[in-house]
Amino acid sequence: MKTRIFVLIIVFSFLWRPVKGETNGYFSIGYTKGQKQADVFKGSFLNPQLGLIFSGDVTAKIDYVSEIRFKREDSIELEQALVRFKSSDTFNLSLGLFLVPFGRYNQSSRPHQTQLINFPLHVEKMFPSSWRDMGLLVEGEFSGFFYSAYLGNGLAEAEDLSGAQQFRDNNTDKGKGGRVGLTLSRGFDVAYSYYRGKYDEEDTRDLVLQGVDIIWQNQDFQILYEYSKAHLDNPDGFEPGKAEGYFIQLSLKGSRLQPVASYQRIKYQDPFHGEGISEERSRWTVGLVLAAAENLFLSFEYDFNSEKKTKLKDNSFLAQVVLSF
Repeated sequence: MKTRIFVLIIVFSFLWRPVKGETNGYFSIGYTKGQKQADVFKGSFLNPQLGLIFSGDVTAKIDYVSEIRFKREDSIELEQALVRFKSSDTFNLSLGLFLVPFGRYNQSSRPHQTQLINFPLHVEKMFPSSWRDMGLLVEGEFSGFFYSAYLGNGLAEAEDLSGAQQFRDNNTDKGKGGRVGLTLSRGFDVAYSYYRGKYDEEDTRDLVLQGVDIIWQNQDFQILYEYSKAHLDNPDGFEPGKAEGYFIQLSLKGSRLQPVASYQRIKYQDPFHGEGISEERSRWTVGLVLAAAENLFLSFEYDFNSEKKTKLKDNSFLAQVVLSF
């Protein structure tokens, strides 16, 4: 069904003459080799991705965006499919499938937009990869203040938070949330994110997510910080599920060779889901991004992984080639 919708959007964009459209995209492929207890320890080329973004103006006040991403070798996903009504800079209404404005990373996780190859731990564990929702999205900005608010189908109950993505609502409650922030100076933004919704089929238990993100950047460096916190109501007899995580990243951008370093941490406790979840992990990451050309990047990364309850030899080396067009 998602592929059919995407094909219809393409046909629409090419056949309706009044629409002024453009196509952009990205491609990446990676290589991973880890220590003997890592997920990939023999060395393997992995995670080919191809993304295509179609956008255009229908009228001066209406535009559209559609995006499809070919993930790995066996997965095709519709990332976005929305029509936006542009009243002014302070108020824009979108209808359709959208990337949820929770934190900064979720809306900017395409391989040419990030300097880390692996997702940060809190992004990987606390909500679905490329978290999307179907419904209404309102956005705007004025005088250094920016905001997003949405109403959609929300997240579903799953074995863990990363598997909670859904596109058809599993209950009568709608997920709602948003992100508000301030531009304190040029290149320095601070924002707060919130999500709340019933996630079980019986409409009885809440899932609440909160987050803070900060970015400070100029032409020479970037400092990025994200923090997320989750609370899950569980059935009677079980303590609530809780998760908390953050990452901080520093990168230098003054030359074609850009070093990057990151520290990440996640603590996830849930006695009910997944036959009981108890996880506490941290990760140090060091890497280099080579801007080989204006739209061609070579990334290298080494992850130092640490688990609190077990000592594993699971550090990993990663490399990635990224092309944007």
